[in-house]
Amino acid sequence: MSTETAQGASELLRVEDLRVHFPLRGSGLLGRSPGVVKAVDGVSFSLAAGQTLGLVGESGCGKSTTGLAVLRMQPVTSGKIIFEGDDITRQQARTGTFRRRMQMVYQDPYGSLNPRMRVSDLIGEPLQVHGMAANRGEYDDRIAGLLKTVGLLPDMAERYPHEFSGGQRQRIGIARALALEPSLIICDEPVSALDVSIQAQVVNVLMELQERLGLAYLFIAHDLAVVRHLSHRVAVMYLGRIVEIAPRDDLYREPLHPYTQALLSAVPVADPSVEAQRQRVVVQGEVPSAVKPPSGCRFHTRCPHAIERCKVDDPPMQDLGGGRSVACHLYDSASTSSTGIRAIPIARAA
Repeated sequence: MSTETAQGASELLRVEDLRVHFPLRGSGLLGRSPGVVKAVDGVSFSLAAGQTLGLVGESGCGKSTTGLAVLRMQPVTSGKIIFEGDDITRQQARTGTFRRRMQMVYQDPYGSLNPRMRVSDLIGEPLQVHGMAANRGEYDDRIAGLLKTVGLLPDMAERYPHEFSGGQRQRIGIARALALEPSLIICDEPVSALDVSIQAQVVNVLMELQERLGLAYLFIAHDLAVVRHLSHRVAVMYLGRIVEIAPRDDLYREPLHPYTQALLSAVPVADPSVEAQRQRVVVQGEVPSAVKPPSGCRFHTRCPHAIERCKVDDPPMQDLGGGRSVACHLYDSASTSSTGIRAIPIARAA
């Protein structure tokens, strides 16, 4: 049975303590395994029907692996994935009951399309696999309708992927994802390979489809401006874990975790006077290895506000109310502001 989110919409997806570890190849001392890469290590979040959760963070933090695990294209080490009320964690990706209801749009609009297949076959393949077209006439009508839905002409169906621009190819990828009438689409960096002007077109298509069809998106990206435009809530990942999750406006107005502040302070502002005056949060050092992450808080080796406790204790995700949660020792019950949000003296990103 679905639960209700803070926004009043029914819960579509819930991920609980998700872990995806990759054993390293080769033999260590005395034949022991040399270790594992903890790509995703204890991620939890929920997504409401018809809404978008943005998942952001540095390259290599585990965003894409999380998306593939949710889609069951990547084996799950432990944890639970609850989709439309069913536990799909151990279901087979090919035969699972969730397969038609969950689809993906990939980062590379050319690499994800078979160059030897016509557009009609690329979009129609899911229909054939799942037996959703009774005859050729219905098949052609469905493909024409899907092309119109994403702003392409039906007569483009007989062309090959190389005959389209990058933005058009990504629209074809979206049309293919829509073919099975899913309730959730996982978007893995869907606009990062496109020109800025084309990015806006694809984002607008996604937003229009969400409003018209009631789709939910797990939107994985590193472009914080795009995420802000599209998302209802935003989760920030660092080294395999979510360190902060909040409604979009709250997170961009007042980021709480030091890592979130650093990410947002790196986003340029179009106004030169504001850009010159705003404070920057500079993160020093390199991202630690996912094979042997730091003890305690994983960000403490780069955090300008780390305390001794950060080096020892792993901070739990704390619920601050209003849909906000943060995993940071600097936010505890000892310093609660009058607004109910625990505040610390960290310079806010503008």
